[in-house]
Amino acid sequence: MTRSFHIAPSIRFADCTRLGEEIRQVVLAGADLIHFDVMDNDYVPNLSFGPSVCAAMRRICHVPIDVHLMVRRVDRAVTQFARAGADSITFHPAASAEPLRTCALIREHGCTVGIALDPSEPVSVLEGLLDHVDRVLILSVNPGCGGQAFIAQSLARLRGARTRIARCAREVDLQIEGGITLENIGEAAAAGALTFVAGSAIFGHGDYAGRIAGMRRAIHAAITGPLPMQRSEAALA
Repeated sequence: MTRSFHIAPSIRFADCTRLGEEIRQVVLAGADLIHFDVMDNDYVPNLSFGPSVCAAMRRICHVPIDVHLMVRRVDRAVTQFARAGADSITFHPAASAEPLRTCALIREHGCTVGIALDPSEPVSVLEGLLDHVDRVLILSVNPGCGGQAFIAQSLARLRGARTRIARCAREVDLQIEGGITLENIGEAAAAGALTFVAGSAIFGHGDYAGRIAGMRRAIHAAITGPLPMQRSEAALA
């Protein structure tokens, strides 16, 4: 089966004083979806965006909005963000009293379902859940704080998740989030990731199109061999 790779800029790293323009620009630059981190300062030690921001994004964003819930009260948040326009919702099974019920709730609201695993959680957590989800998100940094370095052991976790997904009777996306850069995105692709959530690696640089194109080049090189470099990317080399 041909693999399809996706770049998902995380708006947590965008300039919030001009968030709407940032979203427009990164979509024009080639983003496949927008990653929307939700933190409650309880499940993780940070606060981020709420449903009203998601609803405002929905009015201007024409690619899927991928909501990642890092919250305690998961089921209530599912309903709020689904109504706000989320296309997909990912949650942490450890934060849900009944993960299968939460999966069903997300699907009832018309969203695709994802589960996320912290660096400390074994991929064996996926057993019993894979038949109910559309994506698995492997966190390659500890959740809650940006700017952390990529945890190298995440590559083995990706391979372990990919092995389990391969046994599954349905297609399941494998995402990676945390510390993704031009230098390591190829390794993550080779380990089995299909969707790459990137924050400062995109929003920390002015040339969004060049950064996203550079990431696609690195993925392609890791999977099939190098592509010719485009002029817009030469400045990133």
